[in-house]
Amino acid sequence: MADLPENAPSASMNDADPQETQEWQDALSGVIDKEGAERAHFLIECLIAQARQEGIDLPYSATTEYVNTIPVDQQPKYPGNADLEIRIHNYIRWNAMAMVVRANRDSNVGGHIASFASAAALYDVGFSWFWRAPSERHGGDLIFFQGHSVPGVYARAHLLGRLTDEQMDCFRQEVDGKGVSSYPHPWLMPDFWQFPTVSMGLGPIQAIYQARFMKYLDSRGFIQAGDRKVWAFLGDGETDEVESLGAIGMAARERLDNLIFVINCNLQRLDGPVRGNGKIIQELEGTFRGAGWNVIKLIWGTQWDALFLRDKKGILKQRMMEAVDGEYQTFKAKDGAYVREHFFNTPELKELVADWTDDQVWGLNRGGHDIFKIFSAYKSAVEHKGQPTLILAKTIKGYGMGQAGEGMNISHQQKKLDYDAIRRFRDRFNLPVPDDQIKALPYLKFAEGSPELTYMRQRRMDLGGYLPKRRRQAEPLEVPELSAFETLLKASGEGREVSTTMAIVRFLNILLKDKKVGRHVVPIVPDESRTFGMEGLFRQIGIWNQEGQKYVPEDHDQLMFYKESKDGQVLQEGINEAGAMSDWIAAATSYSVHGVQMIPFYICYSMFGFQRTLDLCWAAGDQRARGFLIGGTAGRTTLNGEGLQHEDGHSLILSGLIPNCLSYDPTFSFEVAVIMREGMRRMYQEQEDIFYYLTVMNENYEHPEMPAGAEADILKGMYLLRRGQSSDSNPAAPRVQLLGSGTIFREVIAAAELLKNDWGVDADLWACPSFTELARNGNAVQRANLLNPLARPQVSHVEACLGDTRGPIIAATDYVRLFAEQIRPFLNRRYVTLGTDGFGRSDTRAKLRHFFEVDRRWVTLAALKALADDGTIERGKVAEAIARYGIDVNKPNPMTV
Repeated sequence: MADLPENAPSASMNDADPQETQEWQDALSGVIDKEGAERAHFLIECLIAQARQEGIDLPYSATTEYVNTIPVDQQPKYPGNADLEIRIHNYIRWNAMAMVVRANRDSNVGGHIASFASAAALYDVGFSWFWRAPSERHGGDLIFFQGHSVPGVYARAHLLGRLTDEQMDCFRQEVDGKGVSSYPHPWLMPDFWQFPTVSMGLGPIQAIYQARFMKYLDSRGFIQAGDRKVWAFLGDGETDEVESLGAIGMAARERLDNLIFVINCNLQRLDGPVRGNGKIIQELEGTFRGAGWNVIKLIWGTQWDALFLRDKKGILKQRMMEAVDGEYQTFKAKDGAYVREHFFNTPELKELVADWTDDQVWGLNRGGHDIFKIFSAYKSAVEHKGQPTLILAKTIKGYGMGQAGEGMNISHQQKKLDYDAIRRFRDRFNLPVPDDQIKALPYLKFAEGSPELTYMRQRRMDLGGYLPKRRRQAEPLEVPELSAFETLLKASGEGREVSTTMAIVRFLNILLKDKKVGRHVVPIVPDESRTFGMEGLFRQIGIWNQEGQKYVPEDHDQLMFYKESKDGQVLQEGINEAGAMSDWIAAATSYSVHGVQMIPFYICYSMFGFQRTLDLCWAAGDQRARGFLIGGTAGRTTLNGEGLQHEDGHSLILSGLIPNCLSYDPTFSFEVAVIMREGMRRMYQEQEDIFYYLTVMNENYEHPEMPAGAEADILKGMYLLRRGQSSDSNPAAPRVQLLGSGTIFREVIAAAELLKNDWGVDADLWACPSFTELARNGNAVQRANLLNPLARPQVSHVEACLGDTRGPIIAATDYVRLFAEQIRPFLNRRYVTLGTDGFGRSDTRAKLRHFFEVDRRWVTLAALKALADDGTIERGKVAEAIARYGIDVNKPNPMTV
């Protein structure tokens, strides 16, 4: 059933007194005419408030009529040369189409024509009149381009001379370093793109948090945000992604009036209508307006204005509301005669266009293709205060493609056009391409000194320069020396037990007090500060809130009370890992976006870090983020009471998938200090485009002093903690190499004692804070040796450490076996890995470690079995150990239960 017209009584309602109704309506019209719409709105709100006080039930409606929000008489005059701009736009449309079609003549690299075709005018008006580039006069606006529309952005850059013909011809052909990337990828085009957006939903949520972080930096005095804006372009189908709408309530609550969403409502997803039986524009209006946004509907173009003037009964508006999106899509896939027959489907409606030709009916345009309507909506959006703004722009997918895909379900997949389709495209946009050159699809250019090129360049120079554009570096930070963290390098002391989580907090506290970099630190926590022992930061540096604290906190009389302030430093996102990760990305890219280096520490439950937000983590790598991700309460057996969905045994596998993410699983405080300090040096002093992931645990134990000279090997991922000593009477005693990381390394250390005391086996103890970095080093060495067969072979760090040792190698971690298995290719003898494969569960640490077969007894058993397999000891020793340690041979495999 079609939606009823809104803001008007239903036709089926019985009016008991039509004359009285008319008197009320005339009175309202009189107020509007004499005192204006604002006064009329005030009076209506007063009447509604009184009605509710009198007990009349008035349900809230967050939607308005299916017409433009800004009426014709309130449209500003267009400031530019419209004819010249439209000619420029048509060249851009052609070149965008040509780039995709040319790229697919001899390849199958793909590309999208239809999305930009629908959004071209939306981008062109922004480029010409609204989007400021960073300059001495202005910090620059941030634009999150819709990923599928990038051919148009490249086409504009090409016209301006920023891209060559060769680069255009190598669209989506990037391996040789000549092409341009398929979508916005800062990793591949580091001087051009700022934000990766084509993983749908990630652009909108990142835009929201970039807008908020801009206000954070302004509040704390790092930048002057002024009238800078964040613009996010997305498709109506993209709003089905949870991330697209998941944070819009926060944007309104935080009054992010520096944020503008433009949703390209072409009514079509990848395979068909977005809401074939409904109206996506009405749905989104209600969702956003209900969340507290300012909503501007940009539905109908200028050609409709004359019909609205003709319609004295409101039947046109009523028909617009009745038609559903599936019908609107079909109208634009047909022709003027079809529209006349099926949209103007009553005698009264047909009378409105009786003197119009079918071509004129077909020419009734949508607002998202009308530069005058777009300019009006954009101007209203940038001038609005106190709320974020949503612009709902109605367009046609594949606009201009005609029978090759305009408004058709197939349009998203179109990447090739035949001769006739290209000719029709040329004719529709009046482009100077002779018939004999159509098959060649030449790129159109404006001559130097031409009015068009001069106009294009001047518009961009007036707005500060070219966009997109990305900074690579900012002012380096002076990072403290490692000695500043001396307390973490020394032994914790007998009986003084701490966790590696507390080591991170101590590192953070030292850093916050540093006079040079302390204010650049951005602690980010998703409502778990007390879990991680960080509540002391509340009073020390405060939680940022641009409105300060309007209440007296419940714990105000305590030492570490909950403190919010306008200049607070902590970002606390509530129970919202995706939001916290987006916050982290905003801070981690601040060097590029704002020219200011910030040092973000995002501390979360490790299970809800990479696993829950891996798509955002991958995007962070793409946009060259710099910062620290801290996976707290890590390890499958270390977080002993929370159970299956909390116990992390695989986040280090996930983090290792991202090429520029360095992953570590430290056991001791000194490892934490060394890794973190080196990370700061590399990211904020040397400005390498990397970021770090550290897992830290909530298990308390004593920490030793850092072994002399271990710093370099810690960073490489493996160092010798202690060498086993053979007895004087038997220097050739059986020997093993024991490896471990995180808290399970302590079980490995204990296993070395069991091996020595119970079985006379010596063990060398190797701490491996990063199996990931060891594997990357090993792979790099193998590749170098492959490509340099005549040179002296290089040796990986693993091989260098273990080369002069003897005995089988045993590794145990609190993660799945695959984590330690990464280094197997670089070992030339027996290698046995123990890990926590399977679902986690709640119990004591001791029972969990036995269950997953990673405790000291299982490490000892694995070492003895490896020695027996090597023929160093008798197999009976293994059976004896099973009996001695009470290991049930019928125990189920933890992977299966």
